[in-house]
Amino acid sequence: MKKYFVFKLLLLSQIILLMIFSVLAFQKEGADLFSVFFGNILTPGWNAQFNLDFTCYLILSGLWIMWRNKFSAGSIILGVAAAIIGIMVFASYILYLLFKEAGDLKKVLLGNR
Repeated sequence: MKKYFVFKLLLLSQIILLMIFSVLAFQKEGADLFSVFFGNILTPGWNAQFNLDFTCYLILSGLWIMWRNKFSAGSIILGVAAAIIGIMVFASYILYLLFKEAGDLKKVLLGNR
């Protein structure tokens, strides 16, 4: 079995699933994502807690991408995209790194450090 096959399959599945859900949500509710997302955060309850927690994960994933690439201009753009778009960018980036670094997780996680 190829190195990290299940992990790569998981990442690819997440990308595809979220792309499908995004298209369906856009068709049903339009492009008004941010007012719904942040509107939920302003209303105390579990939707607010989940969205705030999720926002923290998104920011952390974006910061990691920037840090890994020493805050280069490209990494800042990619990090911001990951923080806004989420798993479709983040999982794609991890999948790319797994191939680029030939499955060396130390290089995937740390880059050239």
